[in-house]
Amino acid sequence: MLSFNDTADRVWDKLDERYTKIIIENERPIDYPREETGFHLFRLQPKRPLQFIQSLYHLATSKVIIIDNYFGFLSVTNFKAGARVVQLWHANGAIKKFGLQDPAIARRSSKARKRFQRVYDRFDQVVVGSDKMMAIFQESFGLESSHFLKTGIPRTDFFFDQQEIDQRQAELLRQYPMINGRKVILYAPTFREDQLHAPDLALDVDRMAKTLSEEYVLLVRLHPAVSQQTAISAGDFVLDVSAYPNVNHLLTVTDILITDYSSIPFEFALLERPMIFFPYDLETYERERGFWEPYIEQMPGPVVFTSDELMQVIQEQDFDLEQVRRFCQEWNPYTDGMAADRLTDSIEKAP
Repeated sequence: MLSFNDTADRVWDKLDERYTKIIIENERPIDYPREETGFHLFRLQPKRPLQFIQSLYHLATSKVIIIDNYFGFLSVTNFKAGARVVQLWHANGAIKKFGLQDPAIARRSSKARKRFQRVYDRFDQVVVGSDKMMAIFQESFGLESSHFLKTGIPRTDFFFDQQEIDQRQAELLRQYPMINGRKVILYAPTFREDQLHAPDLALDVDRMAKTLSEEYVLLVRLHPAVSQQTAISAGDFVLDVSAYPNVNHLLTVTDILITDYSSIPFEFALLERPMIFFPYDLETYERERGFWEPYIEQMPGPVVFTSDELMQVIQEQDFDLEQVRRFCQEWNPYTDGMAADRLTDSIEKAP
């Protein structure tokens, strides 16, 4: 049961080696192989009644249910005896609070809070890449340490497969030829609740184009939750890659990452490349969402609040890669390219 394209890629590959059929069920369309490659895809959507019923049947009869997000239906779904729900989650680390620690929880009714906990109680195992993330999950989900699998995050295995990295880089250069010959800046902001249908880039793209376009190209990837993309126009300097299905592939061609409260830095740190943090609405976001640690202190790169400051950092190359390495070691101690193998071994050996 998935919300994101790339959460379980490696897991499916490994399971497909050991099982004759894999069923993927999700609430919104995501790009996965169809029946001809051994996958059976069903939509858990009432407007597709047959597939909706089939999805519920497979959920109720499966031995292992793999999920990557919060799904409210878990609070009322009955699984077969001995079935396990494995939570992969969709992030390797966390900056903003979520789950039971989300500030919005305080505004919900007691009944709603109990419903949230019933969902979290259905997580038999939660996959983690660090003890730090395990502690965050414990607070967010209200779970004991016995629920956690320290296998590493399967989606990070990609960064240890040089052959596939080379392949994806070549594909991206063919698909987006304007990248060739220039360094790549990737801007990947997280979503704001009030901008899901009309996002504001906040960057002065025209000024950046005038200053940086000779040496750089800017890729913009909006969060998957954003349903309507912003029209971007700045000659051949800006390329909207929001529709590209796998952000990890984009990271391989990225020389500098610009983001804010997204979880992307936890994966990008594995490449040991520069990052810039652009939390232009820091005070508002912190008040509404809350952070696990003081924002500026935890970020592994320069924190800027204007486009001018951002361009200055890029022009002066004001980066400390040792800071990135320390950040990576803190959040990725179980990450070594073998996470999917360890997880599928766990699934296979379970009674």
